[in-house]
Amino acid sequence: MTIPAPWADLPFFSKDWPAIAEKLAADTREILPPAPQRFAALDLTPPDNTRVVILGQDPYPTPGHAHGLAFSVEPDVRPLPRSLNNIYKELQEDLAITRPNGDLRGWAKQGVLLLNTALSVPARDADGHKGMGWAPLVHQVLARTSQRPTAYILWGKSAQKLESFINPGDHLILKSAHPSPLSARRGFFGSKPFSAVNRWLAERGEDSIDWNA
Repeated sequence: MTIPAPWADLPFFSKDWPAIAEKLAADTREILPPAPQRFAALDLTPPDNTRVVILGQDPYPTPGHAHGLAFSVEPDVRPLPRSLNNIYKELQEDLAITRPNGDLRGWAKQGVLLLNTALSVPARDADGHKGMGWAPLVHQVLARTSQRPTAYILWGKSAQKLESFINPGDHLILKSAHPSPLSARRGFFGSKPFSAVNRWLAERGEDSIDWNA
């Protein structure tokens, strides 16, 4: 598993990653996503390209679903995970966009960093690696990306607790309920985050995100 070069100077990779790698190697269960995809979010969205950060929790625990980007699934996955399905309902309501599948790599390539707060999970054991030691990576990524103006989408209390790691600056910080079926009707639906991000980018003279890509 190769460390993403543009992020390799984060202290996490010298201080924390070796111990996590040992734990992962010693875990005899199936670990998701597959090792070559574990840092996919950082590979696809280097720091200089990051314009939007969306935080997830841990990868989907269903084999064949997770591929290293928060909320995203491989394009052949049907039905969509319920949180992603709710994200798509809000996208349709917000911008009248209907996406063909659950693969969000097109967002990542435009500068939308889709980062989970844990980058691994044992198959069929949601939150099984919550205490693995991934937290410093997320803290450092937030600190790095917030060195310049960035839009942050913080869905749910877990993501919102990480706001303290965002450096003060001319950022857009959007907070709402999580898109999970348990909470989506408590403030996620109707929050219109996608149009809000594009308005903020336009005000800065930047290209909008094509949420249909």
